[in-house]
Amino acid sequence: MDKQQRKQLIQNYKQTHRPMGIYQLKNQINGKMLIGSSMNLDATFNRETFMLSMNSHINHELQEDWNQYGKDAFTFDILERIKPREEIITHPDELDKYQTELKEMEEKWLQKLQPYGDQGYNKLKKAKNAR
Repeated sequence: MDKQQRKQLIQNYKQTHRPMGIYQLKNQINGKMLIGSSMNLDATFNRETFMLSMNSHINHELQEDWNQYGKDAFTFDILERIKPREEIITHPDELDKYQTELKEMEEKWLQKLQPYGDQGYNKLKKAKNAR
């Protein structure tokens, strides 16, 4: 493959949509779950499992359960996807419109599943005006 072909392949990759949506990382032993949103679900799955495998996940409770029960006790599921409204992206800023949609979808799933406390690894967000 010559340099020009490689450059074109990279450009094509950058212009295609990655799978976007809401995911759930669930502990099959105790039923606890982590709900999140991602502009690239494949990369998120890889990042989450890598961080957990390296014992460096930011969520300490999730990390403790991963260490206790092992990788096979967890499943990574896609709860909902965003369908792109166009085939290609001509500029990276075009992805911004999906950020708001993802946050709204994530909030819907957080309210539906309530993955807090004994049910999950998510943390309740403090109200902005709370002291």
